[in-house]
Amino acid sequence: MLAAVLHQPFWVNACTRILIYALVAVSLDLIVGYGGMVSFGHAAYFAVGGYTVAVLAQNGVGTALIAWPLAVLMSAALAAVVGALSLRTSGIFFIMITLAFAQMVFYALIAVRAWGGNDGLPIDARGVLPGLDVRDPNVLYAVCLVLLVAFVVVSAQLVESRFGIVLRGARRSDRRLLALGFPTFRYKLVAFVIAGAGAGLAGALWAEYARFVSPDMASWSRSGEFLVMVILGGIGTLAGAVYGAAVLLGLESLLAGFTEHWMLPLGAILLAIVLFAKRGLYGWLAGTSDA
Repeated sequence: MLAAVLHQPFWVNACTRILIYALVAVSLDLIVGYGGMVSFGHAAYFAVGGYTVAVLAQNGVGTALIAWPLAVLMSAALAAVVGALSLRTSGIFFIMITLAFAQMVFYALIAVRAWGGNDGLPIDARGVLPGLDVRDPNVLYAVCLVLLVAFVVVSAQLVESRFGIVLRGARRSDRRLLALGFPTFRYKLVAFVIAGAGAGLAGALWAEYARFVSPDMASWSRSGEFLVMVILGGIGTLAGAVYGAAVLLGLESLLAGFTEHWMLPLGAILLAIVLFAKRGLYGWLAGTSDA
């Protein structure tokens, strides 16, 4: 917000990017940290949300009130299909199935030439939001901030509700919850769909921000990046996911300014954080890290 007041467009854009990625990280933490569902294909929903906005814009539908909800709906629908199949497994099998679906989306986006194929799809202009000019980077930043805060608040209420208690209980002992009469599969599937919807919303915001989408949005490396943000910030801490996104992207920008081999020092820094702050940045800042 200070960057917007001081009219610093670079920092406004950088912070907007952080907010969008933080939204994906929070949605992923909802299933990883509270449901114990380690998904390695979360980027698929991010890509579907982005491509939904881009394809609609390509066909003359530039109203955000239509494009953004539809992006969320499409991502949630994909998450429902993936979740219904992958949640019948667990552990490494669950991870591999989510990865396989994400790779299917990745190659499908490459195959569709009408959507730019491997070159991606540019967006001529940002969507129209009644009463707001999202073409202004400051306005888009504010919209992203409001949506992130809203999603964090809703997620926090969700994990503290009966739904969240059952979800956390299923992570510890699925059989015990089943014995008590709770349909844990349904609870996990609902959480999986909500997480997919959140990633889809972030994808829609990314499409508006970058005015460009590409199959890379669904790549396995992108899913890994989202997972690193969650681990870095602290698994099972919604605020930690925001910290993880901010620190990871901030370090990337900072180190890239010093060397083209920025991934080497970044890896060393991340390794140090994982070793000395086992509960992530959130636990370290709260003084509860297990060094």
